[in-house]
Amino acid sequence: MSLLEFENVTLKFGGLTAVKDLSFAVEEGEVFAIVGPNGAGKSTVFNLISRFYDPYAGTIQFDGHDLLKVKPSGVAAYGVARTFQNIELFEHATVLQNLLVGRHRHRKTNVLSEILFLPSARRQEIANREKVEKIIDFLDLQAFRDKMISGLPYGVRKVVEVARALATDPKLLLLDEPASGLSVEETTDMRWWIDDIRRQMGITVLMVEHDMGLVSGVSDRVLAMADGAKLALGTPAQVQSHPAVVEAYLGKAS
Repeated sequence: MSLLEFENVTLKFGGLTAVKDLSFAVEEGEVFAIVGPNGAGKSTVFNLISRFYDPYAGTIQFDGHDLLKVKPSGVAAYGVARTFQNIELFEHATVLQNLLVGRHRHRKTNVLSEILFLPSARRQEIANREKVEKIIDFLDLQAFRDKMISGLPYGVRKVVEVARALATDPKLLLLDEPASGLSVEETTDMRWWIDDIRRQMGITVLMVEHDMGLVSGVSDRVLAMADGAKLALGTPAQVQSHPAVVEAYLGKAS
């Protein structure tokens, strides 16, 4: 059984079909990329997984569960975490505090025990901080640990958002354009981190990305989309050379 399965998923907004009869599967332990021109429906796929939208037709299975029966607030509890195209961090909190927010789904104490800081709350706080510190070390964020997000460079903020997603202990990490706005050097770092997230942390990665250098360098398989539909599915090399993909990006030869 695949970790994530889309089967004949269609999403409509009035007369506009954003996703059309889309089927694909993501296997546990792989890096799977979704590519395509702007408006292809790539981020809409992420929003379907996050349960922001209900599909018009089709099924979405995650780790053996019917994801369409899960509320948006419950998706993280099943082991799905994501980043966004537009960075969504708490601007006036530190890097450490933002990462601790990611531990919220693991909360086992109640408000009273936390107010009184009972032993159970103390143990949970220590465990959460230990987990977060490991992620800070993993992504080389030590120099920014106690700095406010509002004062950080854009590239560092992108890494912090990945770190917060990792703090939830996901089975599936959704990266929405992780290289967007990054320099060449930062993109190279992101490539190695994505590979390490898969290899060292054992987390499956599903990403939407326009940078084909990053996609080719780190992805096991690639799904190409256009106008909400699947164009091609295969290795990066197979997809890049697929006639339908070439036409979608460059147009039909005259």
